[in-house]
Amino acid sequence: MPIPGIDVPGLGCGLAILREGKLLLYRRRNAPEAGCWSIVGGKVDHMERAIDSARREAQEESGLTVGAIDLLCISEQIIEDERQHWLSLIYVTEDFAGEARVMEPEKLPEFGWFPLDALPTPLSRFAADAVKALRVR
Repeated sequence: MPIPGIDVPGLGCGLAILREGKLLLYRRRNAPEAGCWSIVGGKVDHMERAIDSARREAQEESGLTVGAIDLLCISEQIIEDERQHWLSLIYVTEDFAGEARVMEPEKLPEFGWFPLDALPTPLSRFAADAVKALRVR
C-alpha cells in the first residue's frame, strides 16, 4: 500500500487560528520539517472532507473546538531531502472555544500565540504559505 506524502502525493489540511491578531503555532518534533513552527493540521483521511479534517486536527492537536472556517490558500510542499510531497488546503478561523494546550507532546511539545510581525523561526513551508496569505488578506 503506498504511503501518502512519500510514495504518492498526500492530501493535507491546515488551520490558521487567530486570536486578537495573533497566530497559534506549534513546534514540530517529527518529520516533515522537525523543529519548525507550524499551524495545526495533518492528513485528510479517505472519505473525509478537508474542512472537517481541519477541524478534527485542530481539536486533536490544540484541544480547541472550532466553529466557522474559511478557505485561506492552497500550499504545495515538496521537501526533497525528506522525500515528502503534500498538497494542503489551508483554512483560517477566529471562531473557536477553549484554551490551546499541548495535546500531543510526542509530536507538538510547545506552542504560542504570535503576532504576524514577530513569528518564531524556522517556520514550516505550510505555515509560511499561510502567513503569506494572511498578510495579503
